[in-house]
Amino acid sequence: MLKKLLLLLIPFFCLGQNYYAYVASESEDTVSLIKFDGKEAVEEERIDVGFMFAEIEGPHGITVDPSGDFWYISLAHGNPFGTLVKYSTENNQAVARTTLGLFPASMEISTITGFLYCVNFNLHGSMKPSNVSVVDPETMTEVTKITTGSMPHGSRLSPDGLFQYSVAMMSGELFEIDALELKVSRVLDLENNMMTNDKKESMMSSMVEMKHSMVKPTWVIPHPKENIAYIAGNGSNEVIEVNLDKWEVSDRFKTGKGPYNLEITPNGKLMIGTIKSEGKTAIWNLENKQELAVIKNTTSVSHGIAISSDSKYAFISVEGIGGEPGIVDVIDLNSYELVSSVKVGKQAGGIAFWKKEI
Repeated sequence: MLKKLLLLLIPFFCLGQNYYAYVASESEDTVSLIKFDGKEAVEEERIDVGFMFAEIEGPHGITVDPSGDFWYISLAHGNPFGTLVKYSTENNQAVARTTLGLFPASMEISTITGFLYCVNFNLHGSMKPSNVSVVDPETMTEVTKITTGSMPHGSRLSPDGLFQYSVAMMSGELFEIDALELKVSRVLDLENNMMTNDKKESMMSSMVEMKHSMVKPTWVIPHPKENIAYIAGNGSNEVIEVNLDKWEVSDRFKTGKGPYNLEITPNGKLMIGTIKSEGKTAIWNLENKQELAVIKNTTSVSHGIAISSDSKYAFISVEGIGGEPGIVDVIDLNSYELVSSVKVGKQAGGIAFWKKEI
């Protein structure tokens, strides 16, 4: 009897886990749905996301609704403003869209307010404060714009959904927005550690040209379990740790050339970073900040990171150069090895994990 039961259970235990992620290809106006079965990554579907067929609209940032029912893409190029488009994960068809600011980039949705917070990077504008668009995803209406710094990027929410964090690449600052009150609550100068109230007020009210940061921060990721955030210093080749309780820089450690995006595994143990200028991906143990591995990506210009909900795999978007296709590399976070790769559209950038299923 026991033998028969075991024989019945073997097929169940042998079933593989399927993982799904969406990745945007900025130079082709496409989004690819990637499926990974634990061994091989394949492109399940390629979705056209542009509306102006005579030009490239540049899909840049991408995020999946906490419910998993919808995904959102920012089309960065516009006349002059960019667009946010909402898609159903059921059929990957567009549901609604709305206009945002200049060059909308990365974004995320708060589990508390339900609002989407998208940074307007303003890539082609003058070096002056830009803003964060707050959108109600239900009605796809922009609720407000909140002024931050010059070239904001890396929009991420605190684990409790109460605060939104972004960094200003050109002005070298970390911004905290109160997600309920919809206003900037704190600003930290990442070069001088602490910003005075006088300097904060001057920056927020001034529209003159701003300084060019040596740090050039490009990403911020709050820790899922501790009140700490980590920032990619793209210009200073370092990761900056910020104590969010004390609101001060608590550590800095060196990386390879041009760290770009950072993500932390849901279990809080590992941090993964793309080293954009070297075409590599680095992995750190966050308990001691030891660099565990540096993995060469399949092609050049490593960009985005999405981590599976079980903390087992990292999905890395790699832009490529010239006419090369973009690539999604899958890295096993137990063995620290690149285990599969799949070609997608040109200039693969924004990437978001969707779900895992048996």
